[in-house]
Amino acid sequence: MCGRYSLSSDLDRLLPRLQGPLPPGLVQHYAPRAQVRPGEPLLLQRWEHGGPQVALALWGLVPGWVKDPLAPGPDGRRRSRPINARSETVAERAFFRGAWRHRRALLPADGFYEWQERRDPASGRSWKQPWLFRRRDRAPFWLGGLWERWIGADGGELETAVILTTAPNELMARVHDRMPVVIPDGLEQAWLEPDDGPSLRALQPLMEAWEPAAWEAVKLQPQPRPSSSPSGAPIADGMPAGVADQRRAGPRRRPARPRALPDRALQLALPGMTDAAVGSPLPPAAEALDGGGGPDATG
Repeated sequence: MCGRYSLSSDLDRLLPRLQGPLPPGLVQHYAPRAQVRPGEPLLLQRWEHGGPQVALALWGLVPGWVKDPLAPGPDGRRRSRPINARSETVAERAFFRGAWRHRRALLPADGFYEWQERRDPASGRSWKQPWLFRRRDRAPFWLGGLWERWIGADGGELETAVILTTAPNELMARVHDRMPVVIPDGLEQAWLEPDDGPSLRALQPLMEAWEPAAWEAVKLQPQPRPSSSPSGAPIADGMPAGVADQRRAGPRRRPARPRALPDRALQLALPGMTDAAVGSPLPPAAEALDGGGGPDATG
């Protein structure tokens, strides 16, 4: 899955990538964000009215055919708004099918986060280890996504988006079993233009695991919570806001922001990586899992 990502680049660095009219006020009010969270506005590139367009949408998809996005479900709970969609089934599921055919999107990013389930064999303590995945050259990239427009009876509009995920590559598989789709530069128009049939099938390879050679995964310091689990053990920073682990007892709390530690790269070969090399329960300094290209790494 992808529950947080970063867009910390200045707008001047993003403007050469963005094509078409900008949303009103974007230039005046844009601010880099170390973390973009579910429910927050996303900056996205889309295709509408025959050409490229830059837009803002809330993270959490609401299809246009939903009668009332605020109405509770049959159980009385608030209906979920998916933040991720599996690329393998997006063409078949009714919830995403229309957006997949006609409303694909590109989300500019310069990193994304994932949380790894960890457990200390000695103490039995478990926690979620945060990792930041980014290009080694720190360049922005495109996350593949979908967008929707819901129009209410009063004419009000709500635009929302979802990020596509795929099977992990060799770098990501050491941390999680899913990762976001990354669309290569130069294929923006092919990805965005509405189409159907054979042209859509031609997009499938773009959603497969991408080559990790130019990427790294940087270990971040877990931020402990001031609360405790039912067993009394401290609860470390966990899943992103909006997709919190429902097994936890007590009121829901917003996770603290992962904090980067001082840089200290650890070049690791892809084959035969040991648990000790991935990280100890409380790492004293940052480590990086190299996606390839290092002296001891393979592509």
